[in-house]
Amino acid sequence: MSGYVLAIDQGTTSSRAIVFDADLKIAAIAQEEFTQHFPHSGWVEHDPEDLWRTTVATCRAAIADAGLDAADITAIGITNQRETTIVWDRKTGKAIHKAIVWQDRRTADICADLRAAGHEEEIRARTGLLLDPYFSGTKVAWILDHVDGARAAAERGDLAFGTVDCFLLWRLTGGRVHATDATNASRTLMYDIIEGRWHDGLLKLLGIPGSMLPDVMDSAAEFGTTDADVLGAAIPVLGIAGDQQAATVGQACFQPGMMKSTYGTGCFALLNIGDKPALSDNRLLTTIAYQLDGRPTYALEGSIFIAGAAVQWLRDGLGIIDEAAQSGDLADRADPEQDVYLVPAFTGLGAPYWDADARGTMHGLTRATGPAELSRAALESVCFQTRDLLEAMRRDWDRARDTVLRVDGGMVASDWTMQRLADLLDAPVDRPTVLETTALGAAYLAGMKAGLYPEPAAFARGWALDRRFEPAMDSAERDRKYVGWQDAVRRTLTAT
Repeated sequence: MSGYVLAIDQGTTSSRAIVFDADLKIAAIAQEEFTQHFPHSGWVEHDPEDLWRTTVATCRAAIADAGLDAADITAIGITNQRETTIVWDRKTGKAIHKAIVWQDRRTADICADLRAAGHEEEIRARTGLLLDPYFSGTKVAWILDHVDGARAAAERGDLAFGTVDCFLLWRLTGGRVHATDATNASRTLMYDIIEGRWHDGLLKLLGIPGSMLPDVMDSAAEFGTTDADVLGAAIPVLGIAGDQQAATVGQACFQPGMMKSTYGTGCFALLNIGDKPALSDNRLLTTIAYQLDGRPTYALEGSIFIAGAAVQWLRDGLGIIDEAAQSGDLADRADPEQDVYLVPAFTGLGAPYWDADARGTMHGLTRATGPAELSRAALESVCFQTRDLLEAMRRDWDRARDTVLRVDGGMVASDWTMQRLADLLDAPVDRPTVLETTALGAAYLAGMKAGLYPEPAAFARGWALDRRFEPAMDSAERDRKYVGWQDAVRRTLTAT
């Protein structure tokens, strides 16, 4: 069968569009970065118009670069930075405030108040999430409380809330469709992942009118058709999934016990636990990995806020590298006698610590410490944080004991980092031939719904390994280094 699928991958620092052909091969890629806004310490915002403008521009560019017309596109799949929150006016389609990004920590006090009032356990039982500024619900509440007239407008039904996928879908369809999928809904603090619906009690707790919320659909569904004047033809949108869930699909982690970890700005590890949700006893999240034919598949998730962003800090903050690809070679030259640890809590610590007030620290510095040691510390911090997640998953779910980790994201191109990851995890790490797994997952969901791509089992058989990294570090050295990391984290949390 011939045909093409356009994947929209709207991320934290850039928007990308990738055209996949009928064999799930990449025909063209376009990417455009946009401005990050940091109005206060711990606050991170995007201009929603930047998200829209770069999305449309990259879609048009990718279609043109593939030598296609918009009418050649069979379907569109959307994947997105997840918890980032937008509230807009239903009449104008304009946002009433900048998008509050998933990294933003401004609602820490709201979360603390809800926790002190004893609401965290109820929220956790219904949503699988913990009370943290990371998620969308308290961001919506903040906007309603801090934008003049917003709460009254919301009560009148004039305002709409959505994660970025929802906002893009609204714009693509000319405001006709206000919908999201179950994976994105499951990241809001407002969606009951057991009953599969927005929960009135949680909405009341957060002070959010139900009229603001989108319809929730499967990850592969008929979401609507784009206005022809946006991309040049009316194209059906048939797939939506949050970026980490889309990567789970793209890595073909369809069986319980399969695990993927994406290394982008942050790091997000998801472990497929099947069709029955299990709440974590180790401060992990329970989330919807994907939902097909009305049936959700669940995952345990560990979220690390700073992964690739630590390498960006080496480049932009310290100026010790010119480009991210240099970090592995520099780390390889580090003095093995120095034990330098970076705890990159630049915007707090995520799982399994969940300390919104923690800030980054460096431990073990000496007069001999230089750029190589700092680079190694930054890369190892990602590996140590991943081990924190894997240890918690193993305690929560016995079948995680022998998991092979499938990896994707920008950082996995570094052989040094992936080998160190396998060494410090004491587990194999598999890097696939296709590294664009997030966009691949979104494209697959849409193409499967369109009848262009096969069912999940057949898709999984096509997953191809580029390289497996086997652990080679001495166990005593591995344990010694991890004990040092745990001590550094304890000191960081104590200093908060």
